[in-house]
Amino acid sequence: MEKSFWLEKWQRSEIGFHNPEAHPLLVEHFSRLGLHPGARLFLPLCGKTLDIHWLLARGFRVAGAELSEMAVQQLFEELAVVPDVTEQGALKRYRTEDLDIFVGDIFQLQAEVLGPVDAIYDRAALVALPEQMRVDYAAHLQRLTGCAPQLLISFDYDQSQLPGPPFCVNDEEIQRLYRDEYQLQLVDAVDVRGGLKGRVAAREKVWLLQPDG
Repeated sequence: MEKSFWLEKWQRSEIGFHNPEAHPLLVEHFSRLGLHPGARLFLPLCGKTLDIHWLLARGFRVAGAELSEMAVQQLFEELAVVPDVTEQGALKRYRTEDLDIFVGDIFQLQAEVLGPVDAIYDRAALVALPEQMRVDYAAHLQRLTGCAPQLLISFDYDQSQLPGPPFCVNDEEIQRLYRDEYQLQLVDAVDVRGGLKGRVAAREKVWLLQPDG
């Protein structure tokens, strides 16, 4: 999937994937990560999600990666804070005291630039990528974060009935992508009200990934 696909989505404000509130499954299951205020979370392909507002309001620090600079600019405007913007190699870094967003290709982000994170929250990254990119993404994410614990939300539906994104990432694929480094626990599965994009029955599934050993 070309980067231009997502950049054009933001340019045209075709952002149906942007929730108007913090994701209910984050609110319900975040405590499973066992984090205390001050912990730093990494949100890959974060857009301008209100999940960031929710986390910051509870005293957590957030790092994110996002392809669209427009989305990141809107995020800081909606938070009513002015970031420090610097060049970071192939990326731009938008930074305030508790929020650190890297603009550009997530595959260009390196662990030493990101810095340590205590956990990952992936609501919209894995499901946004086609199958072969998901393999590369999962491996990169593990290298990037040192296999930090993860709260992952996936979609499960009949992919033949609806082209992604968001893509179907079924239980078997999640096991293949992460089982070598993580203990995986499916903690919730809920029907998507009205169907995905109003067209196909789907379930959102919440996974807790804890590093082996």
